[in-house]
Amino acid sequence: MNSNITADRATFVSHLECSMTGERYEADRPHGLSRVGRPLLVRYDLPAVGAALSRNVVAARDTDLWRWRELLPVRRTASIVSLGEIETPLVPIPKSGGPNVLVKDEGRLPTGSFKARGLVMAVAMARELGVTRIAMPTNGNAGAALAAYATRCGIETIVFCPEETPEINVREIAAQGARVWRVNGQIDDCGAIVGKGAAEGRWFDFSTLKEPYRIEGKKTMGLELAAQFGWKLPDAIFYPTGGGTGLIGMWKAFDELERLGWIGPERPRMYAVQASGCAPIVRAFEAGAEHAERWEDAATVAAGIRVPRAVGDFLILRAVRESSGRALGVGDPAILRAVDECATKDGLLMCPEGGATLAAYGQAVRDGLIEAEERVVLFNCATGLKYPLPDAPQWLDRHQAIDFEMFG
Repeated sequence: MNSNITADRATFVSHLECSMTGERYEADRPHGLSRVGRPLLVRYDLPAVGAALSRNVVAARDTDLWRWRELLPVRRTASIVSLGEIETPLVPIPKSGGPNVLVKDEGRLPTGSFKARGLVMAVAMARELGVTRIAMPTNGNAGAALAAYATRCGIETIVFCPEETPEINVREIAAQGARVWRVNGQIDDCGAIVGKGAAEGRWFDFSTLKEPYRIEGKKTMGLELAAQFGWKLPDAIFYPTGGGTGLIGMWKAFDELERLGWIGPERPRMYAVQASGCAPIVRAFEAGAEHAERWEDAATVAAGIRVPRAVGDFLILRAVRESSGRALGVGDPAILRAVDECATKDGLLMCPEGGATLAAYGQAVRDGLIEAEERVVLFNCATGLKYPLPDAPQWLDRHQAIDFEMFG
């Protein structure tokens, strides 16, 4: 186990809070949504954190997720479940992106995606709070992360996937110990099944934002960015947005860091990137609405952002607007071109959701939303190796004469 998590350290959780009404809820017990059906946010005694911890101490620790232990909710070291959650690198893509564009490559995390951040925290808290059976709807990567961490600590897991979930994700979930079912519907249809079973007491509902701790894991993306940029944040962040937990989490992280005095009031412009075949947040943003209506007949090659309805829609929209950012939609052809260009020009194989951020960045530059000299971070949320790749049909018969001229 990493040196950051070998000894008990106090956490500074004070309470949970309804993200809409501000109503307080007691910590250290299982919770779902608030009484008004909205996500709960974990709150900390930040003055006490500041008195006990400095950013220099954090900077001196091993660079993994658990270096942020005092700003995370797990109280007991024995509750922690880990598969080696590293700090992910910032990779330049000067040819396909530009000289000031960096990709935070979340595909380096356990189970190959940024879902590991949220699920390692949610599972650790489930373990700490005595939860023994979990169910979740997933488009793929979240279910894989849940299966891995829950199996590691002995929590039974049931996962429901939309029928269009990539085959490799479904098999990955099953291989890592979860019981998995395909469902003839979208992810919110799967979520309805999970919700019904939870209401009957069959399991704990681990749907996106329906428990409070996945946000806390995902906010480590924002904490890491602050440290990696020398405690001065980038000018803009492009984030592939389905349920939006990571965007919400980063916005929360920036607020906590400012309250600690570790960063100033400046914020990146947050660009919530969706596929044009499933863009409820984009539609709500453009309409000036606070909530997003369900997107019917959702379809996109970027399965991870094929989320017709997000329970945290108002939190996503709030962060985008407060940061002077935008919600942007890009089509599947642009997504696939961006994946190809990044791989062939810069050697980084992005997932389709990551490709969406590169496509959206290019569009934002063309539309004058981004200046070339601005420092920009794109999020590649999973390894491209999890997704279908183009055919490579060429082959040689070694028993025949080989025309070496064809190699150039």
